[in-house]
Amino acid sequence: MTKFTAEEANTFLEAAFKGRGRQNQVILMEPGRAIMRLEADETHLRPGGYISGPTQMSLADSVAYMVIMTQTGLEPMTVTSNLNINFLRPCIGAVVVAEGRMMKMGQALAVIDVDIRIEGAEKPSSHAIVTYALPRKA
Repeated sequence: MTKFTAEEANTFLEAAFKGRGRQNQVILMEPGRAIMRLEADETHLRPGGYISGPTQMSLADSVAYMVIMTQTGLEPMTVTSNLNINFLRPCIGAVVVAEGRMMKMGQALAVIDVDIRIEGAEKPSSHAIVTYALPRKA
């Protein structure tokens, strides 16, 4: 059973990011796995209608954060220590979906594998590996 639900995650994002939480919606939280959905608008696009790299990186980071919370519960002080992303093909569409899966959860670090794709697409537009530093227990 997940320690943090999609409903709890969406409530947290809305409160923590004042209005921006509505842009990224968590649609699935299960142990070691989370999926987020972004309805793109003009602020997420670069010329040509492509979903921008920074938007994809932000979504990868956000879904990785949610994956960790499926294991730890609400842990706001978990922070990104590394994000490596490969842009594989153009990301063109109205809705972007990111799926994160826990690769390793240690005492100090968590490593999450993330695929980002346009909703309904078979192949990912980008792939990221995100590492988070976990707060030390007292």
